[in-house]
Amino acid sequence: MTRTGEEVQGTGGLLRREGLPDWLEPVDRAARTVEPQQLSRFLPPADGAGRQSAVLILFGEGPRGPELLLMERSGSLRSHAGQPSFPGGALDPEDGDPASGGLLRTALREAREETGLDPAGVQLFGVLPRLYIPVSGFVVTPVLGWWHTPTPVGVVDPAETARVFTVPVADLTDPENRATATHPSGHHGPAFLVESALVWGFTAGVIDRILHFAGWERPWDRSKRVPLDWRS
Repeated sequence: MTRTGEEVQGTGGLLRREGLPDWLEPVDRAARTVEPQQLSRFLPPADGAGRQSAVLILFGEGPRGPELLLMERSGSLRSHAGQPSFPGGALDPEDGDPASGGLLRTALREAREETGLDPAGVQLFGVLPRLYIPVSGFVVTPVLGWWHTPTPVGVVDPAETARVFTVPVADLTDPENRATATHPSGHHGPAFLVESALVWGFTAGVIDRILHFAGWERPWDRSKRVPLDWRS
């Protein structure tokens, strides 16, 4: 996908911004203006290497206001075992050409397969710049969605997903729930302690940047550390 001003090409006409709730406007605006390097230092290789994939960043409205849909990956998986994450995965042939909306269809298909989400209740309204996960070699397109008609979600395949849950944005912005995750390798990055889970890595990094560029971030203690182990 390429970005030209406010226009996102390669979405196959699958994006629609009309009818979004007012509170999502800052996220929509950020998606249309943020530059790749403002999101992460890990960007897709210039030679085109990496496996194309997508994640669904799905915003809904729950009892405590705006919330995000997350899942916890099965502890038996080879990659990112046990980590909370956005629903998502690799582009499949059935998703179609990534230049004409294939990656948006990937995000919806993977969310359906992993959480039982009904795509009919979701309005896709934006994409963030593609990012890179060096440890797995995935080039990831974050796809933004509005869950206008929520339907029940849960674990579909325990071999892939340990649990599915929503997190109020109010908890994500609460300074008490924020920390810096530190890995023995020396890597460090934002983390969230929410819903009995430690959200870190790629997922936490994207959430952190969305909160920042949407103007939702509150000052928090960046010296508060949460150590990770070598298995993470």
